[in-house]
Amino acid sequence: MIRNYIKIAFRSLWRHKGFSLINIIGLAVGLTACFLIYINIKFELSYDTFNKKFDQIYRVAVDVRRPNIPVIVTSSAFEQMGPSLQQDYPQVKENARMAGARFLVQYGAVKFQEENAIYTDPSLFSVFTFPVIKGDIKKGFQAPFTVVITQTMAKKYFGENDPVGKTLTLDSKYPALVTAVIKDIPANSHFKFDMAVSYATSLKLYSNGGTNWAQIRGYTYIVLPKGYDFRGLERQLPAFASRHYTEADRKEGTGYGYHLVPLKDVYMDALRGGPDWGDLHNIRIFSAIALFILLIACINFINLTTARATERAKEVGIRKVMGAARKQLISQFLSESVIICFIAFLLAALLSNSLLPLYNQISGKVTNTTVFTHAYVLHLFILSCFIGIVAGLYPAFVLSGYKPVATLKGRFSKSGKGILLRRSLVVVQFAISIVLIVGTIVVYTQLNYMRSQPLGFQKDQMLTIDFFSDLAVQRRLPMIKNELKKIPNVISAAASRSLPGFGNGNSESEIENKAGFMQQMLIDAYYVDNDFIPQFEMKLAAGRTFSRTFGTDTTRAFLINEAAAKSLGFATPAEAVGGKLKQWGQTGEIIGVVKDFHFQSLQEPVKPLSISNDPDFTRVITLKIGSKNIPATIAAIQQKWKSLVPERPFNYRFVDDAFNEQYAAQVNFGNLFMYFAVLAILISCMGLFGLASYSTIQRTREIGIRKVFGASVSGIVNMLSAEFLKLVILASLIAFPLAWFAMNKWLQDFAYRITISWWVFALAGTMALVIAFATVSFQAIKAAIANPVDSLRAE
Repeated sequence: MIRNYIKIAFRSLWRHKGFSLINIIGLAVGLTACFLIYINIKFELSYDTFNKKFDQIYRVAVDVRRPNIPVIVTSSAFEQMGPSLQQDYPQVKENARMAGARFLVQYGAVKFQEENAIYTDPSLFSVFTFPVIKGDIKKGFQAPFTVVITQTMAKKYFGENDPVGKTLTLDSKYPALVTAVIKDIPANSHFKFDMAVSYATSLKLYSNGGTNWAQIRGYTYIVLPKGYDFRGLERQLPAFASRHYTEADRKEGTGYGYHLVPLKDVYMDALRGGPDWGDLHNIRIFSAIALFILLIACINFINLTTARATERAKEVGIRKVMGAARKQLISQFLSESVIICFIAFLLAALLSNSLLPLYNQISGKVTNTTVFTHAYVLHLFILSCFIGIVAGLYPAFVLSGYKPVATLKGRFSKSGKGILLRRSLVVVQFAISIVLIVGTIVVYTQLNYMRSQPLGFQKDQMLTIDFFSDLAVQRRLPMIKNELKKIPNVISAAASRSLPGFGNGNSESEIENKAGFMQQMLIDAYYVDNDFIPQFEMKLAAGRTFSRTFGTDTTRAFLINEAAAKSLGFATPAEAVGGKLKQWGQTGEIIGVVKDFHFQSLQEPVKPLSISNDPDFTRVITLKIGSKNIPATIAAIQQKWKSLVPERPFNYRFVDDAFNEQYAAQVNFGNLFMYFAVLAILISCMGLFGLASYSTIQRTREIGIRKVFGASVSGIVNMLSAEFLKLVILASLIAFPLAWFAMNKWLQDFAYRITISWWVFALAGTMALVIAFATVSFQAIKAAIANPVDSLRAE
């Protein structure tokens, strides 16, 4: 019986090749889009699950509360909190600390600046599952100046030789013994590193390391028993911390909040963040897009199958007369549906595997290199079978319900309910597509808006060289800058610790406010030299900038921005000039107020900022270069750098590139949104094309009669197209408020954002109408120019 069903199904599909092809391609494209999104989402939700103690690991987080300052939410903890917790509470089985680090690493002639390094305890490798390939971490990683490196780093410095027991040189002066090599950190780990340096090294290098119990630094993880009530332990943390405070830790007016964050929540913890974190909001958006695209493909199947009802009515009648039960007919039609979905599944698996590298490139994250792993194909097969059954149920019940007497006498007529359903489904299809079109337009308009806004500083033709705060370079800064400025096409040079788009630190400061009181603030902080402000063409709102004429500018002078002046209650920037500012134990005077400039992306508001003149605390040299012959200029700068600073690699970037990289996530989001909107329109149009084709076939004789009576080609085209275009217009009216609500909510995440204008909806609606008309008109014109004799000959 099943064999017979399959044979008949294939005959039916082959007899109607055009409709079968539309169904198969539509479903395959829909499954491919859905499958690629599924792989991405599954990867995002799999973060840290590779750890054997995944459900036992918790990150300790300490928030800081001070008077007149919003709560400082952190993902870090007190440096000595982990060891103390394990000592005081037997339920804390293990603890591990981790803090970011960077080193200039050298082995023989091989030298690289390693930014992706950490200080950590040996216990990190028992808390987390990072398999050891060579060496012994337990025995060899306790002492200062010992390191553990990954496979990739081992090959980078040692090639195929065994690194264990060999010595790397850190920052040109510290010999560090390689004690072990581990596998590369999995891509779905919320933190990654290439080199781990023993925490004992950190305590050795920093004089205050470990002396202040409540010094907030790095990340702390603890391991609790399975199923343990971590909230109970969390409630005990305030009393626990109070027992361990030293006098140096107790600061007047300072309070702390304590939290334990399960490892399963760390990656998606948008509030606290961390080394790497995900966006649950985007996951929900793309989950909805995947379901919508799949829904559009299923609607195509239902519409095209039920549209052929009149054609298959006699077939049903004959089968019933020959004794076929309704159950058998339902099974027959379902088998056709499942076969179509099975063929679509095979095509989707091949398409997904071919497009996965492109998808990874567009999304900016390598989720997998093939779909033929992790049972992905099995999941796709199950989904395809499910769609085949669910999407095929309605057509199967409709077709199997026809009365044989009526259909065989030719008195079968099209169901008004069926026509209404098909039209409703077309409206749903295009409503979804129009929402995606509006979304794409809004995303790209917002991106262009952010990129085109005045930033308040000059970012073009700025080449920055990162010397990673090397003290030897800092001592020679004036000489190095002067030598670099002698290079043709180098216009000026400046040094700073931070740059717009590169990130910056902050400082707990006290600043004199409008009322004359010293107001505590956690303020973003820049450290620059005398040439920084003029080189970046930042404008002053009041006062003066740093000058070599004033010798105390490097010790007692500060600049603030307009946002800081406003937060201090000053009506005008000029009122803030002359006020006191205390930072890092040093009290000085505000000599000027710079106009607000965007030192972060335009997704964030301009925050209060202090700028101090501290050449000894700088990290990068920025060169303003001419626009002509840039490659030759870079080569000359590199050559000069090697002669001036042979001990440091020439690491350079352009400021505008770094600033624009802040929008990489939004660009990737926009690209994916656009591609999926195109797919949704494509699948919708395939269904519309099929319906238009069938509608035209059903009205062939009507068209012939109209032509005999003098109807024009344009009149017939308009008649055939109007029915479908009305549905698209109705879909637009439904889609516009939904799209406005969704995209207006998305825009709320941006401090500087566009207003969704009427032209966005006009453009989206026009695009949908033009695409729909082009799809329908092909069949309409073909029917309109046909010879009416051919269509009426049978009459």
